[in-house]
This record gives sequence, structure tokens and C-alpha cells, in this order.
Amino acid sequence: MKPDNTEKRNQLNSGKIILFSLFSVFFKIGAFTWGGGYVMLPLIRNEVIQKRNWITMEEFIDGISIAQSAPGAIAVNTATFIGNKVAGKKGAIIAVLGTILPSYISIMVIATFFLEFREMTVVQNFFKGATPAVLALIISAIIDIGKQSLKKYYNVIISVGLLFLLLYFQLHPILIIIIAGTLGLFIKEQT
Repeated sequence: MKPDNTEKRNQLNSGKIILFSLFSVFFKIGAFTWGGGYVMLPLIRNEVIQKRNWITMEEFIDGISIAQSAPGAIAVNTATFIGNKVAGKKGAIIAVLGTILPSYISIMVIATFFLEFREMTVVQNFFKGATPAVLALIISAIIDIGKQSLKKYYNVIISVGLLFLLLYFQLHPILIIIIAGTLGLFIKEQT
């Protein structure tokens, strides 16, 4: 009598479903987001935390911290982090493909036709109109992340201090991240 492979098949199908879900979620976000990675953050949060419960808000904030600290686009780095959390290395690859494929397709289409249509008033007005929406989405991401990240008084003090250093002394963002990470290490050891 042959052993029943139903459980093995179910696990394989479950893995394929999660990979397809990762791809479709990040493809949708990549396809319908204007303005870059920070604009994607509230959409990613909504999809992976609220709708699918793939990760927690704390994990999301950790992922954003890692994504900002690592070289590359924040959207790609965040997709890598979440994909890896959900489905390992394959999940990371699939999530990244889902994120970048819409941009790649758009760039190819725009590069092909933009020169011909860029002077049209309707095209220029569309891009002017999209700018406030991009700003609103970035502010939304800042507020959502701030609510979760600034629950302790010392995080508020560090954030305000680093913002001051960034704006007044115009320190490089990498230096700001290094300072914040060092302070975080010190504070974690003290608590």
C-alpha cells in the first residue's frame, strides 16, 4: 500500500498560495502607488498587518528601520523583509519581484511614449494633481509609525533631538541612523 501524500501536497499548495499572495499584494502596491517607497508604507501596513495578519506592527516598524538603514529603495527593502518573514528566501524574492515589476513595466511604457505626450496639458496637470496625494500618503505613514514608535518618552526626546541635528546641522542621514542605533543599544542595555 502506497503512503498517502495528501499532507505533503497540501503543504506544497499552501506554500504556493502564500507565494502567490505575496506576489499579488506587492504587485498591487507597486502598481497603484505614486511617489516612492514612503508612500507605499501605509498600503503595505494595511495589507500585511490589518488584512492578512502576516506580521505585527512591531515587526513592521523593525522592518522599516532595517529597510531605511540598508542600501537601496525602502519599498524593495521592506518587501524583502516582509517576504522573508512570511515565506523565507523564496518569499523575499517573490515580494521584491512583485514590488519592482510594475515600476519596470511603467518605465518601459513611459520611456516609449512620454516624449511624445509630455507637453500635453492633461499629462502635466495629472502629475501636478498627484503631488498632494503623495504628500498626504507620506504624512499618513509618518503619523502611523510615530504612534507606534513614540510610546516611550525617551523615543520622543531622541526623535526631536535627531530632527534638530538633521535640520539645523544638516547631518547626513546615515550619521543620524548610526547615532539613533547607538542610542538604542545604550538605552536597551539600561532597561
